[in-house]
Amino acid sequence: MLSVKHLHLKHALQTVCTLEAVILRSFGPEGGQVLFTRDTGQAMLSCSGTQILKALRLEHPLARMVVECVWKHSAVTGDGSKTFVLLLASILRLIHAAASKAPGVSQWSTEAAEAATARHLADKLLAFAMTELDDLICVSVAPHGFCVSSEDFTTKTQLPSCPNGFCVQALLSSFFHTRLDYVHCDFLSGLACELLGHWKFQNDTLSFALQFLNDNFPALHTQVSGFPVSSSHVIEGQVIHRDFATPCLQVNNQPVKAVVVTEYLQPKLLRRGDMLDLGCGGRVTGEKSIIPFSAWTERSLESVIATLQSLGVSVLLCAVKQSAAALALAAQAEMCLVECVSEEELSLFVRLSGVAPISDCWMIQPENVATLTFCKPIQLGAHRYVHVAFCDSEERVGVKPCSLVICGSGEVQTEQYASAFQDAIRMLFTTWEPTRMTETTALKKPVQSHQCTSLNAHNLTEDTVCRSSDVYVLKPGCVIPAGGTFEFLLHHALLQHGRSCSASNYTNTGVGVSQILADALLTVPRQIYSHNLKSFLQTQTRVTSFTSNQPHHFMLLKNARGTTEDPEKGDEPSKLFTLDSGLESVSCKHQLLLAVLQCLTSLLRVNAVVRTHTALHSASHTHAKMSEESADDETED
Repeated sequence: MLSVKHLHLKHALQTVCTLEAVILRSFGPEGGQVLFTRDTGQAMLSCSGTQILKALRLEHPLARMVVECVWKHSAVTGDGSKTFVLLLASILRLIHAAASKAPGVSQWSTEAAEAATARHLADKLLAFAMTELDDLICVSVAPHGFCVSSEDFTTKTQLPSCPNGFCVQALLSSFFHTRLDYVHCDFLSGLACELLGHWKFQNDTLSFALQFLNDNFPALHTQVSGFPVSSSHVIEGQVIHRDFATPCLQVNNQPVKAVVVTEYLQPKLLRRGDMLDLGCGGRVTGEKSIIPFSAWTERSLESVIATLQSLGVSVLLCAVKQSAAALALAAQAEMCLVECVSEEELSLFVRLSGVAPISDCWMIQPENVATLTFCKPIQLGAHRYVHVAFCDSEERVGVKPCSLVICGSGEVQTEQYASAFQDAIRMLFTTWEPTRMTETTALKKPVQSHQCTSLNAHNLTEDTVCRSSDVYVLKPGCVIPAGGTFEFLLHHALLQHGRSCSASNYTNTGVGVSQILADALLTVPRQIYSHNLKSFLQTQTRVTSFTSNQPHHFMLLKNARGTTEDPEKGDEPSKLFTLDSGLESVSCKHQLLLAVLQCLTSLLRVNAVVRTHTALHSASHTHAKMSEESADDETED
């Protein structure tokens, strides 16, 4: 008989609070790193929320469900794993408190009534976020930040176009600070800017380059263990993570011609079980045909190699392992042959070279031949790879193809640096291309005029928000000072919205959904300033004071002494706000709130867990590998 366990609101709250207790150890600027020890004895030290959640051995199905939601969100935006769990736990606590005090729920009533009230609150919160939240962010939060231009993303120096001289390195540095050692944040942010500068496609948006880097990141980076992080660098061209199968006889830095082969060098006919015509007037059948067949195979390979030589081809990139005869003939013809190249690397090579791969060497044409600047071996750490560079083409005007070499003291550390680097690219893409917010806001009703009385009209129309037909739309690249600024501003806006909204925005518990979300948001800055409550109150007061009758941004200049100066003389120093904590993306914050509320509604709709005694399917091992979990003996739904 199946074992059924009924779940209640308190079970969901206990599960999420357990995850929160793990995350809090590494949350905020004062957070530390978490040490995990695997069954193999290998140790992992990390402060990345995604890495920590992956390392947990989770048995409870609700915990796995929450972690799966965090993974999906992080895979899209690259940011917000720890804040996700923190906000979810805070909202669940507030919903539990509100549901227990609802008119229809008492200590004598069933827990089903409390669960129904909680689900109703979660649905109202999600509906509010889908219809009202983006307007509040556009009008009450975004104008206090600024928009980063494409030049800021690809320039390492301070620019006049960026307010007060701060560029995208502040955004990247604060991002890396939440995942890696503080010492290396500035170096990695500069390395990211250098990489983006090489991959800036002319006549294309920055989002195109960021999407290209994200899609091809596995083929665009090489991990090297045993070296300090400071040894990481950008190199020209592409690194193919295979070694030459034949001796490399090419002269360095000399133009060469290459061909991408997806199949064996033998003609396709030789790999069929049909009878073959040897071209000598007979058919090949039975064991007696072994010697004629071998001779015909050798003549076919010689013909293929001769055709490649006539086209000037000296480099062969193959997706499969070739026969010994093919390797011998290629070496005899002084051709460099590389076997078993991954699909991702071949796809990138084809994209950058502009040539089409071939599957049948009998059908090779001149347009299948790529011209390379050079093809030579390269030693990275303990491994030797193939290093190629591409000639300039009309399709890649202004682009300088390059690869990233990421170094670390050990394999685990190197993997963490590479993961953080790709997450940074995803974060930048989300920041630069907030399409979902733009499309949603464009369909909304016009924003009421009383919501804009305290905002700077210049900022609204030119810097961060576009106004068209009384509809405010967030512009790409909008960032805001970190350290709780986003949460304080949105908290204040939600409270004002709750006072002016209609009764329809209140639930049957008598609590407004905007009030619940506003209270939950303060959990983030409370944890950031948990070491100093006075700093929390001072920062909240400063941010709130800027929401009324303050026409400028929060940004301040830093003088040579390292202290802050007011860009507009006459303001009191007590009202200033600094950028010591860096910058963060407004679009990433918005998508984080939506993802948390969607996870909340899904979590509260689970009524029971049915335990079955069925072996796990092979598909489940993919998720088990990602989370570094061993396969369980039971499947829980």
